[in-house]
Amino acid sequence: MYTHSKETQSKLTPDLALEILKEGNERFVNNLKANRNLLQQVNETQSGQFPFATILSCMDSRTSAELIFDQGLGDIFSIRVAGNVLNEDILGSMEYGTEVVGTKIVLVLGHTKCGAIGGACNNVELGNLTGLLKKIQPAIDRETSTTENRTASNSEFVNNVTELNVHHTIERIRTESPVIAKLEKEGKIKIAGGVYDVETGLVTFFKD
Repeated sequence: MYTHSKETQSKLTPDLALEILKEGNERFVNNLKANRNLLQQVNETQSGQFPFATILSCMDSRTSAELIFDQGLGDIFSIRVAGNVLNEDILGSMEYGTEVVGTKIVLVLGHTKCGAIGGACNNVELGNLTGLLKKIQPAIDRETSTTENRTASNSEFVNNVTELNVHHTIERIRTESPVIAKLEKEGKIKIAGGVYDVETGLVTFFKD
């Protein structure tokens, strides 16, 4: 597997970038790996990087984007924070990845059995974590199909909030970053969402 160069990165379309992620996850689920020499990639990226994707995912130890999408050094910008929530620093990082470096896709990736989502559903308060979990509250408020047991013990409720949290984050990216919104409008990037299943390793991508 080659290391992305400026030329190969520039030739990628947003749709092709999404397909690369889908194919990588398929390899991961089937316990296959692309043939790549990581030490060689260290040498090939020492003077520059040309990643094709910017991925916002949770800090959960089971959700390493490089692994679940079978990518190598220099392939993706991986932004990780509990609950895959959004803030100004993360938006700035995304703008750097897309506008400055040239990634073709911004993927917001939630995952099943997320501790942050569960904590938010249970109204957990703990130091600075309290403010982080509050960022998930809009997704909880939008989950109106569950009328009873709206807590982390209700897996269906948590799954619904997980998906809604990804959608909410995507909406915020488009609203709060004119830079990224412009790139998407011009067709230079794609913004996508999905949920990783910690039991199967499969990523379910949302339809546009």
